[in-house]
Amino acid sequence: MPDCRNTLRFMMPWLIIIVLVTVLDQMTKALAVAQISHGGRFEVTPFFDLVLAFNRGAAFSFLAEHSGWQRWFFAVLGLAVSVWLLALIWQHRFERLQPFAFSLVTGGALGNVIDRFTHGAVVDFLSFHAGPHYWPAFNLADSAITLGVGLIIVDQFRAKKDTKPRPENPK
Repeated sequence: MPDCRNTLRFMMPWLIIIVLVTVLDQMTKALAVAQISHGGRFEVTPFFDLVLAFNRGAAFSFLAEHSGWQRWFFAVLGLAVSVWLLALIWQHRFERLQPFAFSLVTGGALGNVIDRFTHGAVVDFLSFHAGPHYWPAFNLADSAITLGVGLIIVDQFRAKKDTKPRPENPK
């Protein structure tokens, strides 16, 4: 049985990142809900607006038009993925990049799960566009998830490169 103090010692930096991402995500969403009316738009730059949208579905509003079952499905899925990622953080505890990436994804997933429980939908408020062409609105949690997944992919390519057989030195 693992020693709890050692477990906590290895997990603490990653747990702090998870909490920071989740708290920052919730704080920014609370500000958006308090300051922007639903469907409202506040132009920050010619290509970036602050908006307030509630996404009842997943990425790009996938399944958003359904009757409400998706709220609970995505909440349970987010919690299950978070538990799995905590196990992966422990498994990769002697590395740096993978646990960091898993922590970003976990913090983002938990931020969106909290939204599903408190608002019935994920709060999105960041909107980028090029003229009339808009990217779907998103939030800090989505950004953390995207960055974390990107780092996981980069690390996989890096690991694959490191494990290539090396040619022997000719004499």
